[in-house]
Amino acid sequence: SALHRPPRRVAGIFQSTKKLFLSERAGRGQTLEFIRKNAANGLSVANLVAGLSSILCSLNRWGKRENGVKWRGLEKGDHPVFALSVLPRQYHHSCWLLLVGFLLDLADGAVARQLDACSALGAKLDDFADFTTFGLATALLLQPQGVLDGLLAIAYVMAVFARLCFFSTGIPFTYRGLPCPYASSLLAGTFLLTEGNVTLLRVTAIVMILFMVDRGFYPHDKVLESQFWKKVVYAGGVVAVLFSPAAVASVYCLAWSMSYIIFPFAIWSCKA
Repeated sequence: SALHRPPRRVAGIFQSTKKLFLSERAGRGQTLEFIRKNAANGLSVANLVAGLSSILCSLNRWGKRENGVKWRGLEKGDHPVFALSVLPRQYHHSCWLLLVGFLLDLADGAVARQLDACSALGAKLDDFADFTTFGLATALLLQPQGVLDGLLAIAYVMAVFARLCFFSTGIPFTYRGLPCPYASSLLAGTFLLTEGNVTLLRVTAIVMILFMVDRGFYPHDKVLESQFWKKVVYAGGVVAVLFSPAAVASVYCLAWSMSYIIFPFAIWSCKA
């Protein structure tokens, strides 16, 4: 019996090693499956975080604006209008985060379809992230400080809400009404280029509201699942937003958004 003990020990070690290897392999497989199912959801959550961060930056900007007005008015006797021009540039962060959310929103659906991970949870996450980033956070760029300003901001948020909830067409690869990410990108780019020109922003917001609640059709913007040149446009947007000066990013996203708004089917249709 003593002669047979070493083989049993060897067999036991082999079995233990095999079980450990199989368990590690199973664990790795479960991890990869979890990543596959939730990669797109992760992008939607990142979009949501970008929107919430943009809201915080906007609120922080207003807080500093009020403090700046009080300090300059009390200490130097300057008129508040001139005090408003010397402010921390918090709005750059707000707009930059909105442009990041724009890129994330274009990617999450493509990732879900490519990984065969579309789900009801993913659709809800995407809608909630879109409402937060392209509705609430974007409306704060309008700097509502009075009753009429506040009503315009509320109207913008409600237009985004209606666009997300009620404007389904039943037609494949087609939207009804302008998708809110493009309206947000246009407003963020306008804000950056004009240093927050309130009049121009509010006029632009009114036009975007009309486009969003319009019954016209827009093509599904599958930029990552369509022609190669559209993927190049998306890659250029990533480079412009993440690695280029604010002016370059704003001009790039403005041109991108305006081309979709003005020439939706001629340029951005899946068949174009």
